[in-house]
Amino acid sequence: MKKYITGFLFLAVVSSFWGCKKDNYPGGQVSPYVSIFDVRDLFKGNDVTLSTDNLFGSAKITGVVVSDHSEGNMPAGLLVVQDKRRLSRLSGIAISLGADAASYVPGDSLIIDVVGAVLKDENGMLQLSGITNSKITKVTAGARIDTAFVKANAILANPKAFESTLVSISRVGFDASYPPGTIYAGNRIINDGFGNLTLHTEATASFANDAIPFLSNFTGVIFNVTTDTIPQLWARKRSDITILASEAPKIAPIVITGYLVDPAGTDANYEYIQLMATRDIDFATKNFSLVTTNNAGASTPTGFPANGWATGDLRTYKINITSGSVVRGQYFYVGANKNIWGAGSTDISSAFWVSKMYASSAGDGFGTATTNLLANSGNAAGIAVFDLTSVTNDTIPVDVIFFGGNGSLYTAGPPERGYKICNTDYYDIKNPVNLTIQPYFAQGGNTGKLTFPPATNFSRLGGTYNTSTGRWTSARTLSSIVLTATSTRTQIEGATTLEQ
Repeated sequence: MKKYITGFLFLAVVSSFWGCKKDNYPGGQVSPYVSIFDVRDLFKGNDVTLSTDNLFGSAKITGVVVSDHSEGNMPAGLLVVQDKRRLSRLSGIAISLGADAASYVPGDSLIIDVVGAVLKDENGMLQLSGITNSKITKVTAGARIDTAFVKANAILANPKAFESTLVSISRVGFDASYPPGTIYAGNRIINDGFGNLTLHTEATASFANDAIPFLSNFTGVIFNVTTDTIPQLWARKRSDITILASEAPKIAPIVITGYLVDPAGTDANYEYIQLMATRDIDFATKNFSLVTTNNAGASTPTGFPANGWATGDLRTYKINITSGSVVRGQYFYVGANKNIWGAGSTDISSAFWVSKMYASSAGDGFGTATTNLLANSGNAAGIAVFDLTSVTNDTIPVDVIFFGGNGSLYTAGPPERGYKICNTDYYDIKNPVNLTIQPYFAQGGNTGKLTFPPATNFSRLGGTYNTSTGRWTSARTLSSIVLTATSTRTQIEGATTLEQ
């Protein structure tokens, strides 16, 4: 009992000691700087006058200038800065500074005293007002500027998060309704395959009267205004625009819209590819071909494809399309037996078919008879459509997709070897970021591929293809459609649409 009492008294003394010391602990020191993210978060719909109380004891923000008034395409009187102080998240704010805003240039690193400034909504854009030049200290020039490389759908989903930040959007085209010779000046709808944004150009901009190109990369500041429900991208100067193509590319007459890689039962002669015609085609007068590639480790010849799509043997297999006809928007099929899901399943021969018994017949020109036209596991497999039947190592397809894993697909050599691609929703002959030429799959940025579907599912590709511009305004996405022996064509068709 004495032992317990002694222990209790010891704890009481220790607790008393720490209780006395607690009042003398100096505590942490509040940083003089608050993140732009935290400043923006203070706005809840009404004007907010900033103070050390609502700034958590801080009084200043730091930021790098991203606004540029040198070529006349920036909201007058606005200084725009951004930082990454909060969780390395890029946040920006516009500061109403009047004529002094133009004296700051991109890369200026600033410290800004914001106590007494008012955070307010001005025509849909969050701004700080009440700041004078005397409250701004320039620390250095030429600081690194972080630029977010984003897709339009990310901006559309959360426009306030990107407001007043510098972003880059790649592979951007203009609305197809704009006639030739349309200039930048005004509001122009742009699309990167993931959504529509407004590109705004002031009449005073140095490039306002330039003709809009077919395909470009754009860098600029995102602004939101109440007169336009779509966020606006303001390219600050001509050098913020990188033209990838001045004119429209070749329009794909046929696009790939789906495929079955793993039918019920045997794969032999029951795998197939679904296609859509983007215009009326008489195959007797205009020949096409379809080539598949299976890059399994046992597929010969092994290693990198010596002759690309024309390698043959068990690596590539060609089927010519030289008879029959289809009309714009019509689905049609390339395979062997005309069943939706393997032997004994629904007969879909009512659709237009190009049929070749690939399990017992060699390909048209190259390719050994195979029980697996399309891979359902392992290394990457591919499908390419050509607008001719004489396919060589250098022939460029009109549409192409890859799915699955990796494998021996491309080597820089010498000699350079691989599978040629074309400009699609997934691939670019010219890299849109660094502008290097990359004509092969798995080269540079051409790494996009679809996944293998679950066993016995049909891979349905849904997207929107514009037949005037040759661009996917809505990139193809994969849906795995569960099939049964009684499934019908309506379950696997209808996801791809055409516009013009």
